Amino acid sequence: MEVDRISNLPGHVIDKILSHLCLRDAVRTSVLSSKWRYKWVTLPYLVFDNHSVLVSTQDQSLVKTKLVSIVDHVLLLHTGPIHKFKLSHKDLQGVSDIDRWILFLSRGSVKEFILEIWKGHRYKLPSSIYSCQKLIHLELFNCLLKPPSNFNGFRSLKSLDLQHITMDQLAFEHMISSCPLLERLTLMNFDGFTLLNIHAPNLLFFDVGGVFEDVSFQDTFNLAVVSIGLYVNNGTERSLAFGSTGNLIKFFACLPHIQRLEVQTFFLKYLAAGTIPGKLPIPCVDLSFLSIRINFNDMEENLAAICLLRSSPNLQELEILARPDEQATIARTSANIVEHFPSFPFHQLRLIKIAGVSGIKQELNFINFLLANASVLERMTVKPASTDSGWDLVKELLRFRRASMFAEIVYLDP
Repeated sequence: MEVDRISNLPGHVIDKILSHLCLRDAVRTSVLSSKWRYKWVTLPYLVFDNHSVLVSTQDQSLVKTKLVSIVDHVLLLHTGPIHKFKLSHKDLQGVSDIDRWILFLSRGSVKEFILEIWKGHRYKLPSSIYSCQKLIHLELFNCLLKPPSNFNGFRSLKSLDLQHITMDQLAFEHMISSCPLLERLTLMNFDGFTLLNIHAPNLLFFDVGGVFEDVSFQDTFNLAVVSIGLYVNNGTERSLAFGSTGNLIKFFACLPHIQRLEVQTFFLKYLAAGTIPGKLPIPCVDLSFLSIRINFNDMEENLAAICLLRSSPNLQELEILARPDEQATIARTSANIVEHFPSFPFHQLRLIKIAGVSGIKQELNFINFLLANASVLERMTVKPASTDSGWDLVKELLRFRRASMFAEIVYLDP
């Protein structure tokens, strides 16, 4: 008699197999044998997305009915703890049924909650979400957050990802400062306020993109990885609320241990507002990776970039992406800015990537400055914005003196 190996698998092996299957396939295993029949109902990780929930109709009312029925059915039969709940179906809109599911989860010990509403208006989260005090990871997309007045934060939360969110500024600041264990914070496309203040003592990772007029940190001395992009060119003419100190000094005051920095979109223009020092008062000694999106036709942005470079003595990798600015004028940068700075060798810089350049004088001066001061440079890649000035750019690059005899310059086709 042939042995039924599927039925005789140890329980922990079955659990391991189910953990690698999407919910739809996990449910299908119930036909394998009586031992497998109800195994899936104990899954601690529930993911309802387009891969696990297939809906083969374009009728939105039928899509809603089927999705709601599936989630209700799974939660009704489920036994044991639910550690992760993810709802991210491309055809799902913000429906009142989600309120019921969140209320159900709040009575358990859910640790990871992900809700992505891909269609319709912002979904207002019910008050029950704020009582999920076991949450370690919270991820929301296209939601409206209005925490109750007695909300004192998520005490166990370590990771927070908020995208396309509407929220009041005071409520946001209170929530962030009331998550004492928060280590990772991602914010994209916020509505409700434009002044971003972050108070998070244990924060290690911060990624933000949106229409913000000001970004400030308080008690973020452990922050190591930062990526910031401003989607709107605010210009440097706006008044500075913090006096004459300037954004560069203000921004880095609470980032003494930053290791990786990405300056995206128009954020360098923000940093260039106000007084631009030759070097920061306290150097970024831990910074090993720097990515800058820069308009070489803007004098202040060039000065801000040079300040960052001269304040990063242990920088090992540098990425520069040229950003054209329609409002810039050649007259503002007719002089070679870098020649006004004394030689400042980069003793650790080994890799430089430059993209989006067109061969204008300001770009070439900056590249020449880097090659002349990077004494241990191993490789520089240059990728122009177009092929129009490719050959002339190559000839200029080959003409520049290199501080490192081992430096390799690689031209990449656009």
